[in-house]
Amino acid sequence: MVKRRTTEEFSLSFLDVICCGFGAIILLLMITKTVQPQIIEASAINMEGRIAALQEQLFTLRGETHILNRDLNAKHEQLSQYEDRIAILRGQLASVKSQHESLNVQANSNDVVTSQLAIARQSLSDEMKRLLGMQYKRKNNLIGGIPVDSEYIIFVIDTSGSMFSYAWNRVLEEFDATLSIYPEVKGIQVMNDMGQYMFSRYRGKWIPDTPGRRKVIMDRLRTWNVFSNSSPVEGITQAVRTFYAPDKKISIYVFGDEFTGESIQQVVDTVDRINREDAEGNRLVRIHAVGFPVQFQRQPHLQTTGIRFATLMRELTHRNGGTFVGLNDYR
Repeated sequence: MVKRRTTEEFSLSFLDVICCGFGAIILLLMITKTVQPQIIEASAINMEGRIAALQEQLFTLRGETHILNRDLNAKHEQLSQYEDRIAILRGQLASVKSQHESLNVQANSNDVVTSQLAIARQSLSDEMKRLLGMQYKRKNNLIGGIPVDSEYIIFVIDTSGSMFSYAWNRVLEEFDATLSIYPEVKGIQVMNDMGQYMFSRYRGKWIPDTPGRRKVIMDRLRTWNVFSNSSPVEGITQAVRTFYAPDKKISIYVFGDEFTGESIQQVVDTVDRINREDAEGNRLVRIHAVGFPVQFQRQPHLQTTGIRFATLMRELTHRNGGTFVGLNDYR
């Protein structure tokens, strides 16, 4: 019986193969090891720098966003204010339209009344001629208590913001009404309360009185808005100094709503010195005034300038042979 030879589990050839394999793996590791450890550390540092830069940009964007939000809120508030103003203006427009419609109705009624008044006046004139004779002459020329015997008239108009913004339509009405009581005069002049002429080419000269010229004056007055200090002394003194002549009967009409000057007495004394009396006690020119109660629509403690204007005009017109008319409404 033949005995089998026992096979060894690990032979020399097998060990050689294993050693060669490990050697090859070690050799591959040594060949492919090209990245040094310090490069990884540098990459980590660079990433931290980028993160810090991005955080700084984020903070900057947040700040800009805050500013933009604040500006946006301001724009919203401004838009709300504009909307409120638009609502107020719409209400004022509706009120003006309503007043315009009522004025048209009133104008139609006034046309009838004016026609009837003209007929009555003509009848009265004929009756007066019959009773008093053709040679009768009126002892005075008064209309509504205002002397209208002047041949030349000068308007001194306050063109301040309060007048132009609130009372200008009434100014146009009173201006036209004043002209209507003078059917024909020899000359007209218009200046503001600071002595600035409406028509510079007529500076120091009389504007000829014609229907066409009156229409031009009314058209210009509608948009005439020049600077004013709400003190009529400059306009009055310039009118007297420039246009007085011993052979001319002149009346000055002052339109205003307030007096902002320092002293009422100083204005009165200045006008007395310039518009002096003649030998018969008559002033060089008459001074009338129309007061527009714009300031009296405000709170009582804000009405001082309106009260001072009324006080000044009452004294000036009394001293200078004229009449002061205080309106009860500026609209």
